[in-house]
Amino acid sequence: MSRRRVVITGLGAVSPLGLAAEDLWHGLLEGRCGIGPIEAFDASAFPCRLAGQVPAFKVRDYVPKVYRKATKLMSRDIELSVLAADDAFRNAGIVTKAAGDDTPTFDPTRLAISYGAGLISCDLNELAACAAGCVTDGVFDLRKWGAEGMQNLTPLWLLKYLPNMLPCHVGIIHDIQGPSNTITCGETSAHIAIAEVAEMIQRGDADAGLGGGAEAKVNPIVMLRQCLLKRSTTRYNDTPEAACRPFDAAASGSVFGEAGGAIVMEELQTAQARGAAILAEFAGAASGNSLNPQLAHLEPNGEGLAMTIETALAEAQLTPDQIDLIIPTGSGIPQDDRAEAAALERVFGQALEHIDVWAIKGMTGHTGAAAGALDTAAAVKAVAEGTIGPSRNVEQPADGCRLKLTRARTQKSIRTVLCCGYSFGGQTAALVIKKVEVE
Repeated sequence: MSRRRVVITGLGAVSPLGLAAEDLWHGLLEGRCGIGPIEAFDASAFPCRLAGQVPAFKVRDYVPKVYRKATKLMSRDIELSVLAADDAFRNAGIVTKAAGDDTPTFDPTRLAISYGAGLISCDLNELAACAAGCVTDGVFDLRKWGAEGMQNLTPLWLLKYLPNMLPCHVGIIHDIQGPSNTITCGETSAHIAIAEVAEMIQRGDADAGLGGGAEAKVNPIVMLRQCLLKRSTTRYNDTPEAACRPFDAAASGSVFGEAGGAIVMEELQTAQARGAAILAEFAGAASGNSLNPQLAHLEPNGEGLAMTIETALAEAQLTPDQIDLIIPTGSGIPQDDRAEAAALERVFGQALEHIDVWAIKGMTGHTGAAAGALDTAAAVKAVAEGTIGPSRNVEQPADGCRLKLTRARTQKSIRTVLCCGYSFGGQTAALVIKKVEVE
């Protein structure tokens, strides 16, 4: 039995470039940098004092009035997912329960959702007093924490920090009653979540769905961890616009940030029947693993990522020379950028000389579980508008990075785009977006 075709009809994004997918898109085309000094907490003692931060917002403005009380139980990650979903449904012209008395576009039981989530870090103020009471002679007592400290947390504290709360809140707000899942595969979470929703629609378990991810890494514990693991750059604190340098010889590490992204997908005939504006088609995807025993980095030859890309291309029934654009991870971490470039060379060979590579993290920073959704949104818009933007801060390609990196805003026909990603825990993912063709 042939699979149902899945098309993309809506995009949502809240990122360091703005509070909507259109803000993200225009910022990327302009080569605008959303990275700046950390404002969420005092980072003056940190080796890296930079982050990609989302502009100020009030989550209450993005939920129905009857749901505003529930925003008190939303972590920053949940808030980002709610904003992205609201933007995506509006962008797709889909009416949901959140609209009030209007008739929903879809039967709620035929709507699906899958969201990628990261390791949600709590507000330190919520833990500080509880933890301080468990210190004896300068040593933290885990037994005392279990017996006494945890009892001082607010009873609903955990509901702010469970990863599945991202799709749960979005699902309740929009009355999504079809399949629901949460993907926690680090920086590849959104890639995999988007692919999962597409597969739900392909096999007939849903007629439409929302796939994406969100993560808020602008947190002192998260940022300290990135610094201690030497993933964050420490050279550009005074020049944040030059800090994140994917595949560049002057790269010294990544800059981390926060974002949420959501992709609305529908079965082709369903989208046509309601007169939806079809932006692109989901063609195929795959996930796998790095083969490096040291999971924090890709293996130098990129073999694991290459195998995942090859599987995604096979599912999309495309050969390497049929890809017009690649949106890679491009973290700005030299070791991983070289490995990712090696993976692309293994797959594409000489064809890579003619394929544009658009690295966008020089503008957004690395947004963890949201990164794949931002990459996919950029891929969809590139196909829909026939436009790509510059890879910011790529001035002198690093040794071993023989990629045709985009240097300026360019108009050209783009029929197929590969988005590929890897996590700092060994996960790999790839998905393919293509221009929709209908008879």
